[in-house]
Amino acid sequence: MFLIQRLTLALASVLLLAATPAAQAGNPIFVLNSQDANVSVIDPATWKETRRIATGKEPHHIYLTPDETSVIVANAGGDSLTFIDPRTAEVQRVVRGTLDPYQLRFSPDMKWFVTVANRLNHIDIYRWDGKELTLAKRIPSSKTPSHIWIDTKSTTAYATMQDSNELVAVDLATQTLKWRMKTGEMPADVFGTPNDKYLLVGLTGDNHVQVFDVSGAQPKLFKTIPTGAGAHAFRAAGDGRHVFVGNRVANTINKIDYLSLESVMQFAAPGGPDCMEVTADGKLLFVSSRWIKKMSVIDTATGQLVRQVKVGKSPHGIWTLDHAKRY
Repeated sequence: MFLIQRLTLALASVLLLAATPAAQAGNPIFVLNSQDANVSVIDPATWKETRRIATGKEPHHIYLTPDETSVIVANAGGDSLTFIDPRTAEVQRVVRGTLDPYQLRFSPDMKWFVTVANRLNHIDIYRWDGKELTLAKRIPSSKTPSHIWIDTKSTTAYATMQDSNELVAVDLATQTLKWRMKTGEMPADVFGTPNDKYLLVGLTGDNHVQVFDVSGAQPKLFKTIPTGAGAHAFRAAGDGRHVFVGNRVANTINKIDYLSLESVMQFAAPGGPDCMEVTADGKLLFVSSRWIKKMSVIDTATGQLVRQVKVGKSPHGIWTLDHAKRY
């Protein structure tokens, strides 16, 4: 009887350990440390930085390949792209000769890959065959191209020009400029609604988001949404209705209803919130706290800071395979 009791207790202990978060490790979280030229790899079960991956200079943004076998780190100062396995965090290859890839994005039809050169002032459009990139066209741009959005039909790429206060549209099929539109001060990230009707543009030099109607031949400013000083980066909540925008100067984050085009929630986010990621269940928001060398974890329901993880200098892009839908 004593032996049976001991075995029962041992089995119960094993089951209890299996149910704890530490035993339910998911895919790693990647945080790009722009000033350290590396990537922090964080274990989501233990909330520990397990290692750092060396990259080229100034890694700023990160994006998944369409086949989900690689995540690409764009090294703006290193003129290179680092391909990393999103599940094992092993470096797969480095593609050199991509000039100043600051921000990057694939088209939904998986045929096009677009980068913007933040310091060299151009937009690069590459063809993608599922494995290799071939430059189709380099388009000279205005001053300091910042962020990209591509419509759901894979016909148009939109890019903000941070220091010339513009939003531009590029036809992907012909690789030609379709139009230019003046914006407010220092436009940064751009987010398109799923119906391709509106583009939301964060104004880092101001305290609001501009909404442009791009459904016609020429864009029109539709409205502005007050947020906070330094409106900068977007991340969809994954519920098909809301998107978060970080206000880097105000140290706040707003939740915007992109159906009503209104802000419905605001909460504190320390250390200059920049890029964000939402967990697959939509419950947690990971934020790169740019000025304090940390990743902040925030409860999306309450807006409360749950924990912080120390990373490297000037953390910027943040990503995990276990993320919420992008709409």
